[in-house]
Amino acid sequence: MNIDVINLGPMDNCTYLVSEGQDALLIDPAWDMNFLEHTLQEKGLRLLAVFFTHGHFDHVKFAQNLLEKHRLKGYMEKNDVILSGIDAHMLNAYSGEQTFDVGPFHVEIIPTPGHTAGGVCIKIGNALFTGDTLFPGACGRVDLPSSDPREMRRSLVKLSKLPEDTQIFAGHSYGGKCSSTIGYERVKNPFMRNAIRDAEAL
Repeated sequence: MNIDVINLGPMDNCTYLVSEGQDALLIDPAWDMNFLEHTLQEKGLRLLAVFFTHGHFDHVKFAQNLLEKHRLKGYMEKNDVILSGIDAHMLNAYSGEQTFDVGPFHVEIIPTPGHTAGGVCIKIGNALFTGDTLFPGACGRVDLPSSDPREMRRSLVKLSKLPEDTQIFAGHSYGGKCSSTIGYERVKNPFMRNAIRDAEAL
């Protein structure tokens, strides 16, 4: 499985192109659909599905155009459908833990509310696409509409229990870095450490 990190837009957003042979998925496509189309064509890839980690505008901007062109429905947790602004009929809305088999890809959905009510992490093999839940050394904001600090702490604890070698790929490349491992974040990320400590104290 190949993972291309595509930085687009003015907010250091990371769109991920996941491919196996000629089959591909996009995760959080936003901002520049022409560039994404060109990349798919240049690599000779067939887009099978689009997944969103959450519904904030900077992770979905112009994505409806891509969905319409490829006659696809995007996958999004139901609590973020309205937030996304994407027409509901263009989305496969789901709730809770899910698994989807799309071509050669086995996609696991891990609900991680906190940054938004419908935030999720998307696990494919050993890769975990964390959106704005978990960043290298940080976590997503919890002072926005539908954010919840308690839910974020619970989500961070949940992620900390994944295998240490799980590779994380975050929704922004703040500081030029978008990837890490669960094991590293468990030790070095102060937000995850504090969430684990608080959970153990209960």
